[in-house]
Amino acid sequence: MSEQPEPSGRLSAELLEIALDAARRAGTFLRDGRPEDLGVAATKSSAIDVVTEMDIEAEKLITGLLTDRRPDDGLLGEEGASVEGSSGVEWVIDPIDGTVNYLYGLPSWAISIAARKDGETLVGVVHAPMRGELFRAVKGQGAFVNDRPVRVRPAAELGLALVSTGFGYLAERKAHQAEVVRQLIPEVRDIRRGGSAAIDLCDVAAGRLDAYYERGLNPWDYAAGDLIAREAGALTGGRPGEPLSPALTVAAPPGLFEVLQARLDGLGAWHD
Repeated sequence: MSEQPEPSGRLSAELLEIALDAARRAGTFLRDGRPEDLGVAATKSSAIDVVTEMDIEAEKLITGLLTDRRPDDGLLGEEGASVEGSSGVEWVIDPIDGTVNYLYGLPSWAISIAARKDGETLVGVVHAPMRGELFRAVKGQGAFVNDRPVRVRPAAELGLALVSTGFGYLAERKAHQAEVVRQLIPEVRDIRRGGSAAIDLCDVAAGRLDAYYERGLNPWDYAAGDLIAREAGALTGGRPGEPLSPALTVAAPPGLFEVLQARLDGLGAWHD
């Protein structure tokens, strides 16, 4: 007689199944529901209204499915979902991570869904429909893209590292972030700016980037991607000795992580 999974394992398996279902459904809705002329109208307020509406509707689709399947769980979503819950499980949801990419018709946007139990992330799913990729991770079980295991690149020296970052919306913050990049770029192989934190974290996990950092992220931006990166062998954090947070998020393989984190701290990447 085969052994039954431990209760924690059964819970993680259930949460993963639900997250995958929700991400796929939202991905289909957002991909098929996006007007073809949206990118052409990207400078018009009406186009931004359409994206906002798609964002809200996608979150409603996701939260409706989650609530139907697990009514006692909490919810935290970018578009306003906020439910305490009584089960100890909380879902952290970004219905469109990379909304500007979505607006302009660029492929790097994703649905990000994570499930936390008593504050610890157990499951992370990042679905990038236009890239045909679905990343997933369960704590302690590795990271995968489309059922293929992924692993971070071996740690590069800082001077050979391809590093991705992002910028905030406020002009003052962007100006300081640009100054950090100005000082950092001569010290690394090159800088990339993809426009989706969730995808950048997954690309670190898949070995497509050596490292990623950004200031100003919210939990729904990094919750799923953080677990996927860590399960693929990355270290993640904020300032030295601190966890990743809205102040600073850094992800890289061991050996590069510590060097980049210290350099970013010295450059003041954690403040405006």
